[in-house]
Amino acid sequence: MKEVLASEIKQIVQELFGSKAKIVLTRPESKFGDFSTNVAMQLGRAPAENAAKIIEKLKRLDEVAEATIAGPGFINITLTDATLQSVISEVLDKKEAYGSNKIYDGKTIVAEYSDPNPFKVLHAGHLYTTLTGDVIANLLETAGANVKLVNFGGDVGLHVGTTMWAIIQELGGEHPEKLADIKTENRMQWVSEQYVKGTKAFEGNEAAKDEIRDINKRVYALHDTNDHESPFAQIYWTCRQWSYDGFNELYRSLRVAPFDKYYPESETTELGVETVQEGLKRGVFENSDGAVVLKGESAGLHTRVFITSEGLPTYETKDLGLALTKWQDYRFDLSIMITGNDIVEYMKVVQLALKSFQPEICERSKHITHGMLKLAGGIKMSSRKGNALLASDVLESAEKASKAHSNNDQQGTVLAAVKYAFLKQRIGGDIIYDPEESVSIAGNSGPYLQYAHARAMSILLKKPTPQVDYKLDVSERQLVRKISELPEVVEAAVNELMPHLVCTYLYELAQEFNSFYEANRVIGEPREDMRLTLINAYVTVLKNGLKLLGISAPDHM
Repeated sequence: MKEVLASEIKQIVQELFGSKAKIVLTRPESKFGDFSTNVAMQLGRAPAENAAKIIEKLKRLDEVAEATIAGPGFINITLTDATLQSVISEVLDKKEAYGSNKIYDGKTIVAEYSDPNPFKVLHAGHLYTTLTGDVIANLLETAGANVKLVNFGGDVGLHVGTTMWAIIQELGGEHPEKLADIKTENRMQWVSEQYVKGTKAFEGNEAAKDEIRDINKRVYALHDTNDHESPFAQIYWTCRQWSYDGFNELYRSLRVAPFDKYYPESETTELGVETVQEGLKRGVFENSDGAVVLKGESAGLHTRVFITSEGLPTYETKDLGLALTKWQDYRFDLSIMITGNDIVEYMKVVQLALKSFQPEICERSKHITHGMLKLAGGIKMSSRKGNALLASDVLESAEKASKAHSNNDQQGTVLAAVKYAFLKQRIGGDIIYDPEESVSIAGNSGPYLQYAHARAMSILLKKPTPQVDYKLDVSERQLVRKISELPEVVEAAVNELMPHLVCTYLYELAQEFNSFYEANRVIGEPREDMRLTLINAYVTVLKNGLKLLGISAPDHM
């Protein structure tokens, strides 16, 4: 509808003024019409006169009921009832496809998010990127993209050496057979607890620090020799798998799409090291006190170490190898990475290094960052210190609050509460999570939208829905107008990669329906057929939007 109108206005402007001005249609307050454009003000002097000429042509269009001048030359446009009625028919015809577009039709997009590290725990930040990344992937898929979901994590590095040291201490030596005593349901938690113990030892005990550094080198050596048989190797591979099992279990419980590929750092390190060594020969990198560094000051950045003086690759080298590996695997049109904003400057240096070898990858990459996730009134926490806000902490707080509110469909409600609470906030800043607010069905929350869907379904289940045409009254017109906005909202959310736009729209849509329903009877009214048709379209659009957010749309609550 919007595209058709914009095309017709563009043709009018070209006929009248010979101009190919860009036509931008916005949504004014409903009392001013259905669309507004400032095109008359782009055409030079006398915008009011320009607007009058355009309006004269607009009034001849079948879609336009009224067009008026506002201010210095804005044009407000009101659509005919027949045009709005066609929206309802389109919704009911397209069903779950309503709202989709072809922005990325045929394009391959790699979406990397979640990125938990084995031998640590999946904390609240990982939970946020997991849920946000899943929805961004949904948006890209609804725009026609072939989306590849990938995950990246550190199965080598000092944190692994730290955890392995503590595990060996806990087992009383390199005794892999003793791992059988760890209860199945506590294994990932047990591994993460060893990380905390090891970190405290590393920071407070020089002897332990030296031992941990040696173990760190032994972990790298495991991958170089492909050792799976030694007692040390058995402990490592078993505990690494426990971490992966724990991560996968959480993903299943969150009902997010499965990842297509998991890249352990051990698999990207070799290519990263080879690239750094090649860059050293070409002058991209340089030696500094036995280490290999990239000096980014000339580009307004800072110096980062890529190979330590001990000859070990850093995170920078592994990320460089990751970018090159993703390119080899997918030859993507776009690569998206979602991380915390604490590594913005770090990633700029990695991208600077990458640009020296594969500038095309940099041009096709987009780094989306977010702030710290905190409970309402909470404190920034660190998994290194053992007081992290964990993914499980957030989910448990939502479950507890949900039980207190006696919500039905406990798991679906809890997931809706957490997902929506995260997603409704614009990506970029810190995220404040309030468990009580998130589960309420009386405010801007996931359960509120689920209840809005169930409430409408309770009406539809009473009678079959006809499809009829009537002249719209004021309240019906308002609801149809809001229903018609979904394709525009999804398009904006795709272009900006901002899921909160969908959340805002769905909340406004549910409020519009509530206003409509409180002001009108449906069953037993002369306009029953029309209103049942309208509610059916509303339910379809609400369900489509909730699906994009990964939230179930229950028929009953």
